[in-house]
Amino acid sequence: MNRVIELDPEEALLRQGQGALLVDVRENSERAAGLPVGAIALPLGQVAARIHEHADTERELLLICAAGARSLRAATQLQALGYARVASIRGGCGAWRVHALPWAQALEPADFLERYDRHLRLPQVGLEGQRRLQRARVAIIGAGGLGSPVALYLAAAGVGHIRLIDDDRVDRSNLQRQVLHTEAAVGDYKVDSARERLLALNPTLDLDTRASRIDAANIERLLDGVELVIDGSDNFPTRYLISDACVQLRLPLVYGAVERFSGQVSVFAAGLRRGQSPCYRCLFPEPPLEAPNCAEAGVLGVLPGLIGMLQATEALKWLLGIGRALDGRLLSVDALGMVFRELQVPVDPECVVCAPGRVFGGYFDYEQSCSAR
Repeated sequence: MNRVIELDPEEALLRQGQGALLVDVRENSERAAGLPVGAIALPLGQVAARIHEHADTERELLLICAAGARSLRAATQLQALGYARVASIRGGCGAWRVHALPWAQALEPADFLERYDRHLRLPQVGLEGQRRLQRARVAIIGAGGLGSPVALYLAAAGVGHIRLIDDDRVDRSNLQRQVLHTEAAVGDYKVDSARERLLALNPTLDLDTRASRIDAANIERLLDGVELVIDGSDNFPTRYLISDACVQLRLPLVYGAVERFSGQVSVFAAGLRRGQSPCYRCLFPEPPLEAPNCAEAGVLGVLPGLIGMLQATEALKWLLGIGRALDGRLLSVDALGMVFRELQVPVDPECVVCAPGRVFGGYFDYEQSCSAR
């Protein structure tokens, strides 16, 4: 293997003008102050795996880092892959700026690059994926046991616009599992308590809180403008209402439920893929005549955290377009035995809501037929 050529910044700039590709191999978080004009950003850990997306083996490549050490390593890696025309820039970006060569300011603020550094390192996320999360608009229904971990993790992950809907107030009995809230918030609206906690975690968040109880008259208005809905409710009337609305509004729904020591998670995308993906009614066509909620049956305090984190995971995967969603699958969790089971959820061709060609008959009020919150 040939020794890697090192170029002074001025020579590198000249070659760049003649068609060479300048590759900045620093970490994304290091680019808070910008990068050389015309350079592509490809961190050292991704160079070998992704350089083919930008250049073939015949193109001349100029590698630059902070001071020159990492660019030498990257050049060695590329030589081993068959890239013969490779050079490292002596002194790196420090020397580039000392010589006052063309420099582009970063498109993202330093806070963005630092805060989401671990996401930016993931090839499945990267800068474009993080920007996608920043643009995303998500509704979380319920700021209780499930909504707490969902909201915390989506806010921390950089989901830019979160609408949190809950009409309840914080009760001391909530604190055993609803980790958004504290003793000081007892008596306050949950959405107000959540606002304080979430903005303390991520002040860049666009948080839209609604102290409203969802019903047939307001659900479409409350879900207007979002692209994904996460169900953190704790009763059957609300679940059916949310599911029906998501089918009508063509929205994907991330479902979660807990009771005592067990929980469930799924994704219902019938609103986007009628006849191909199920809705909640395909799984449960009718609500049970009697079903206790958490206040009546009890729930292990950590269980909503587990299920809520799984919901947040499914939401992030969906927003990023990565992995395999739980669409058409129900993940069942038995916390006592720590057993996870996966069940297939087929599409019901006779579903009263999501069957292809089915005319929507309006929202039905189940408050009289199954237990309410």
